[in-house]
Amino acid sequence: MEAEGILFPESPQANEEMVKKAEQFLRVYHMDDLVEITKTYPRKRRLVIDYTNLARYDYQMADEFLENPDFYRELFEYAAQRIEIPGAPKDMVIRIGLKNIPTVRRLLVRDLSSEYIGKVVLVEGIVREVTDVMPRIKVAVWACKACGSQVPVLQESPVLKKPLSCPYCGKRDFELLEEKSKYTDFQKIRIQEPLEFLKGGEQSRHIAIYLEDDLVNRTSPGERILVVGVLRIKKTQGRSTVQDKYIEALFVDPVQKEFEELEPTPEELRKIMELASDPDIYKKLVASIAPAIKGHEKVKEAIALQLFGGVQKKLPDGTRIRGNIHILLLGDPGTGKSQILEYAARLAPKSFYVAGKTVTGAGLTASAERDEFGEGGWVIKAGVLVLASGGLAAVDEFDKIDAKEREALHEAMEQQTVSVAKAGIVTRFKAETSILAAANPKFGRFSDDEPIVNQISVSPTILNRFDLMFVIREVKTAEEDREIASHILETHTAGQLRAQYEKSPQTEVTKEEVERAEEIVRPAIDPELLRKYVAYARTHVFPVLTPEAREALLNFYVELRERGRQKETVPINARQMEALIRLAEASARVRLSNVITREDAERAKELLLYSMQEVLRDPKTGEIDVDILYTGMPKSKVQKLKMVLNTLRSLTETRDKVAFDELLKEVSIYGIDEDELEEILQELSRRGDIIEPKKGFYSPV
Repeated sequence: MEAEGILFPESPQANEEMVKKAEQFLRVYHMDDLVEITKTYPRKRRLVIDYTNLARYDYQMADEFLENPDFYRELFEYAAQRIEIPGAPKDMVIRIGLKNIPTVRRLLVRDLSSEYIGKVVLVEGIVREVTDVMPRIKVAVWACKACGSQVPVLQESPVLKKPLSCPYCGKRDFELLEEKSKYTDFQKIRIQEPLEFLKGGEQSRHIAIYLEDDLVNRTSPGERILVVGVLRIKKTQGRSTVQDKYIEALFVDPVQKEFEELEPTPEELRKIMELASDPDIYKKLVASIAPAIKGHEKVKEAIALQLFGGVQKKLPDGTRIRGNIHILLLGDPGTGKSQILEYAARLAPKSFYVAGKTVTGAGLTASAERDEFGEGGWVIKAGVLVLASGGLAAVDEFDKIDAKEREALHEAMEQQTVSVAKAGIVTRFKAETSILAAANPKFGRFSDDEPIVNQISVSPTILNRFDLMFVIREVKTAEEDREIASHILETHTAGQLRAQYEKSPQTEVTKEEVERAEEIVRPAIDPELLRKYVAYARTHVFPVLTPEAREALLNFYVELRERGRQKETVPINARQMEALIRLAEASARVRLSNVITREDAERAKELLLYSMQEVLRDPKTGEIDVDILYTGMPKSKVQKLKMVLNTLRSLTETRDKVAFDELLKEVSIYGIDEDELEEILQELSRRGDIIEPKKGFYSPV
């Protein structure tokens, strides 16, 4: 082998017949590629051999390449060195890659057993971590301390290898000559299995990929890639017989198309088309989401539209408008929010489910950290929103996530990107992810006496980025109690019958009885078909507003704004208008329609209005007020705060402080009673607008 001008005796160049055969192959199939490399060298130095061409030229050689890649890489590298190319640098060293290998070598990470060690494999995965680019010694030059001779040693493993002895004096004491050694660019990434390849409760496995030369800096966290490489064992200094494994990459190819593994078969496509043309398709979708949870039809309809999603737009000036829909479920404990989230995550073609305090800011977005994987250097780690880009992130116990960590969501939710700036590393990742989150009230259960958003531990700046918010309350009537209890009993009975039928040899339960009992929890659309239905719609359907739909949305917005002016509130703003459009687009995608009709617009209006009445209603006036999202309080309360503060300032023009009773007498003309005044004074004090110099007396700041 020749590496940077150093000759190694184990090189396959000794077999002249094979070298000529390899040289002839390169001349016939890859001469243009070799010429192109000379123009871009050393930025590009890898010649990627197409396996299909090699198999066409010599099937035995192609097959042996997969089994003994080290020998054949050296063979083709040496053959490439022998080909004279006009304008080629004298010291040019060609590296060999391989692509389009047989599908029988396409494996999941979990299938990379010991039988594949030293052989070529193909693995698909999502990039989780990426290290800095580091120099790696390719050929270490050692100086013998006894006679001064220089001995080059090819480094084929992660552990630095010394000569066994000096070939000139036989001594074994060496010193590394770092400045004379040969280096190559080196980078490590870690990939995990795509989630759609997993079944049931399987955990996603991961493996390290080693990249060299022109393969470095080709991938980012969150990207989905195909890796052709050689499975290696990571040699360690210890005596353990158990070794870790990694893949030395020969070729890395980004997977451009989302959900390509979910392309429906012709029969499935026929069923999808039938569903899309069914007049009851929206009802069937509702009946297909968490059927074990009774009711909540509006919530389930919204989640169905979230799965299909809106259309991402790119404007001429480069601005991007998100198409993903964000939904927040606010509910009393024990109302089934977590089950709804988990079920939605299973239906989404690409999804992650996370919960509560187990999530950090880096776990949601991305981070730069020093760790062992990066050999002590910096590693970029992708979080849930980056890994789920193009799909759904279900975030349970959203209110339990630390406030500082939630702040990292601002950019991801609106700009659909995640930025990292740390230790000189400044980068940005794609995070085109829909968020379905759930949160609990601060004090156990929701109260009707104050705005809902004040009863959860989530800042208004995060809340206003959700397109829809729903309140899932504990039922309050005996009739509803009976319906829910009956549904739970029937659900458990179905599970009991199934368990007895499958596991008890003495059972008298029949298959027909089990199927009849399961009817109550059987989704209207098979989950696997629904996943492919969603994937097909998101990749093939891009609807456009009709004039009728545009007029319906415009009139709704203008009329609500005018009503707000009359009531001195702001019931809707531009964010809600964009949410309307996204919901209407998703509604059209359900029907696989390329046009958004008035019916789609009406469905979007109904959902948004229902959501706003649930969350943005002023408990005092009953009016919808979007200011609640931005200030945490309705405009009516903001006005009363101003009234009390102005009155207090007026009364203290001639004195230092005012008694509570006197202030109450002055503001009672505005309809403010004693309890409300106490609440307002607490709020003004919290904001730093007033102080209480003496118990029961107040002064403006």
